[in-house]
Amino acid sequence: MTSISGIYGELNFDDKEMRQRLSQPVYEAVKEAMVEGHRLDEKSTAALAQAMKEWAIEKGATHFTHWFQPMTGVTAEKHDSFIETDRDNQALIEFSGKELMSGESDASSFPSGGLRTTFEARGYTVWDPTSFAFIKGHTLCIPTAFCSYNGYALDKKTPLLRSMRAINIQALRILRLFGNTEAKRVIPSVGAEQEYFLIERSQYEKRRDLVYTGRTLFGAKPPKGQEMDDHYSGAIKRRVEAYMEDLNTALWRLGVPAKTEHNEVAPGQHELACIYTAANVATDQNQLVMEMMKKTAEEHDLVCLLHEKPFEGVNGSGKHNNWSLATDTGVNLLSPGDTPFENAQFLLFLAAIIQAVDEYQDLLRLSAATAGNDHRLGAAEAPPAVISIFLGDELTEVLEAIENGSTYGGFEKKTMRLGAEALPHFPVDSTDRNRTSPFAFTGNKFEFRMVGSADSIGCANIMLNAAVADTLEQFADRLEKSQDFETELHELIRQTIHDHRRILFNGNGYDENWITEATEKRGLSNLRTTPEALPRAMDEKNISMLMRQHIYARQEMQSRVDVLLENYCKTVEIEGRTMIDMVKKEITPAIDSYLFTLADTAEKKLRISSNISINHEKSLLERLSLILDQIDEAAEKLDAALKKAEKITDYEACGLFLKDHVIPAMSALRSPCDEAELLCSKNCWPFPTYSDIFFGVR
Repeated sequence: MTSISGIYGELNFDDKEMRQRLSQPVYEAVKEAMVEGHRLDEKSTAALAQAMKEWAIEKGATHFTHWFQPMTGVTAEKHDSFIETDRDNQALIEFSGKELMSGESDASSFPSGGLRTTFEARGYTVWDPTSFAFIKGHTLCIPTAFCSYNGYALDKKTPLLRSMRAINIQALRILRLFGNTEAKRVIPSVGAEQEYFLIERSQYEKRRDLVYTGRTLFGAKPPKGQEMDDHYSGAIKRRVEAYMEDLNTALWRLGVPAKTEHNEVAPGQHELACIYTAANVATDQNQLVMEMMKKTAEEHDLVCLLHEKPFEGVNGSGKHNNWSLATDTGVNLLSPGDTPFENAQFLLFLAAIIQAVDEYQDLLRLSAATAGNDHRLGAAEAPPAVISIFLGDELTEVLEAIENGSTYGGFEKKTMRLGAEALPHFPVDSTDRNRTSPFAFTGNKFEFRMVGSADSIGCANIMLNAAVADTLEQFADRLEKSQDFETELHELIRQTIHDHRRILFNGNGYDENWITEATEKRGLSNLRTTPEALPRAMDEKNISMLMRQHIYARQEMQSRVDVLLENYCKTVEIEGRTMIDMVKKEITPAIDSYLFTLADTAEKKLRISSNISINHEKSLLERLSLILDQIDEAAEKLDAALKKAEKITDYEACGLFLKDHVIPAMSALRSPCDEAELLCSKNCWPFPTYSDIFFGVR
């Protein structure tokens, strides 16, 4: 059995390795750079690079790469070997401080949203000392930021680090007002829960829709799906368990703290969650989690699907982003303590988050806006597109008492007694879990449940950090000028609760009455789709805040909107073209073949006896012939809509056209095809069905 402590972090150039391999002055300089964000001097950088190279070679590495996260949503890497040659063409093993600190990459093929033209190809990767280097395969991977020749951020790491800096500055100002002089840093702490599907590789390869788009574009409802609720947290199948064991081992060796694993709701669906760490490290680690999930699946002759909605009619996959704030002294600033009514510091941070989420709800929504996630949000399996905050009973009562100036009577702590003497009694939490809330307080953190399973968590944390930092800055400005801190503090909390109460909701987020109340009475946004959500990023209030906190320049934000809109358009267009391709080359021929089989069967029956009934065959022939006509008509309409979309050069206009015309045409084409699947013989259907896929992994 694998010893976790023996392998954990063995492929990480972590603090333990640096302490052993670096001189004390260099080690202290590196740690200061990591903690304080200072630049490392050339001498220390050279010593670090030498130690890192020696460690990597001992581990079998032959190459190094600057590992970065461009706006594609996945990671990128270009490998260089450690080999140099001397005048006699003899091999030298070299890795300089300069090579560690920065590299040059051709940026022309990465999306930039207009930040640079194609002929301005040069890009730079810059070492992020706050995230440990690691070995993957035979390559030393150095986490880096990625920027253009003109200095604009072309990645997700750079703005995330900027947002962490912003919230650190403003949160420390608040702590100083409360007399805290010990804390030197406030770090956004994040733990991501990653949902995914596992299916047989042989079945995956027989479905063009899964291969081309990551989701099934056709598929009739199977006799059994998730109706019995027997998969969620059920016994894990041995083959899946073996996969999970290998996945955990791969992640632990990389220093990724994989913690929790279980079956999710839909058949074939599972989840992995990691222990909390700093937001930028958690983002790096989640990218590794997704990569290792896919790689490990291949080793088990499986395929890992990370699409938000790979199958119709069962739950899709999300990525719950658990977010909190912690000091470098180990204090969780979102821990209410036993008496939250008396915890003024906690209440002030809570008020800041409430205001931030209310004022910048559209930024949080667009941070989870993709074509895949549009299929999942609000589908009785994920939060609705309307942003709201769930606080639970105790905190809600506390805030109501503060707002109304009334006396808080305290929250009755309950003890659970289950009526069996052998079972222990235990305290009941002061709040339930609300699985329909997009942004729920869960004891000492907030859980943002909107992020899609294939997304980077970077964008969600950028927007959340930035919005909270901006609100904390307003709070600090006001409190620092106050003559009576206690009075001003109480009034600030009371006023914030009063002004932003509309964002608080403890009820059922799936209830249509709530959606009506939220939009018509409370004035909350309901940005249901990606083309509706993304352009809101450029609203002046959003741009002003992001520029004020030095997260994005205006051009950088516009570029991201453009890239995301372009991705949406290309995704939907590829799906539409894939549907037409599958209909013409697989589904229609399969139905035709079955029609001939039916006709042949009817003819053979009549040869035996003219009295034999062929009503069954006749009925099926008539129904399938009609369905074929419907499929042909729907395919022509989809094809025509796609051709119109291709002529629209503006991605915002194209996205809206696709939403309003192409996606409905895709649904219209799918419907008769799925009906045909139910009518045709299994032997003639050209690709695996949902029944095959859901219960194929044994």
